[in-house]
Amino acid sequence: MKIFRFLAFALAFGTPMVAMAAGPIVVHRDPGCGCCEEWARQAKAGFDRDVRMVDDPNRAALKGRLGVPAALASCHTAIVDGMAFEGHVPIADIKRALAARPAGVKGLAVAGMPIGSPGMEVAGVKAQPYAVVAFGKNGQRVFARH
Repeated sequence: MKIFRFLAFALAFGTPMVAMAAGPIVVHRDPGCGCCEEWARQAKAGFDRDVRMVDDPNRAALKGRLGVPAALASCHTAIVDGMAFEGHVPIADIKRALAARPAGVKGLAVAGMPIGSPGMEVAGVKAQPYAVVAFGKNGQRVFARH
């Protein structure tokens, strides 16, 4: 009977408690990279929470600890609610990954810095197509295409 009361409480109040407990988004970037600031601005607006920028000249070690494949490298690595997001990943894709928490997925990545991806928009220039790749213990797979 206690478990049912706990589940009822969790269902009734779990979402607000989780939302209240959400910490800042921490973005490790190559020092001085300007497009990272633009991506962070979009992340702050999309999540309505603080974004901390960390100038990190040794991001390779961080990416190694997080399991980000070298082939998917970009200019910044964000940590959001325990998942890693490499490069200019769209905020909607981050939210979808966080909501689903796919088994075996440590994070998402957009390799390089494709024109038109969040933070890489250029007025009057057509966006390049790009893939958002999920990575983790189950390997890599395309999570979304833009």
